Amino acid sequence: MEQNIARGHGLAWSLSVLGHVEGTREEAQAALRERADRFDPALFSKVTRRRLYGDGDGFMLLVEGRLARAWHYRFRIAELLEDSAPPPPPPPEPKPEPVERWQPPSPRSPKPPRPPQPPAARHEVDIPERPAWLGRDDLA
Repeated sequence: MEQNIARGHGLAWSLSVLGHVEGTREEAQAALRERADRFDPALFSKVTRRRLYGDGDGFMLLVEGRLARAWHYRFRIAELLEDSAPPPPPPPEPKPEPVERWQPPSPRSPKPPRPPQPPAARHEVDIPERPAWLGRDDLA
């Protein structure tokens, strides 16, 4: 998995191996898709949007948090060609519990519309359209 992480005053790329799959490329692709679906970045306390794209041999995940900045993560398949010190085989993983796919937060219910207000009553007052003082010469 490739991710951009904050380093000092900028961003740096970080690369980590999520696991190994022995099998066909399709099996590796399915395992990677499951990991991408379950991936939960601890960077955000509230995810406002999450988009997962297919990208050739992998996936790209765009996550937006409260600050509306999108962080991206790349999940890629790679074949191990050489390793000078192979790690010991990992213990068999227990079968994971089914995980619900991420669902966007439900939108707030809109406020009910205000009932229509009756038109304001017009005051029946005798107001001339032209004031009597307008145009008088004796007012200075």
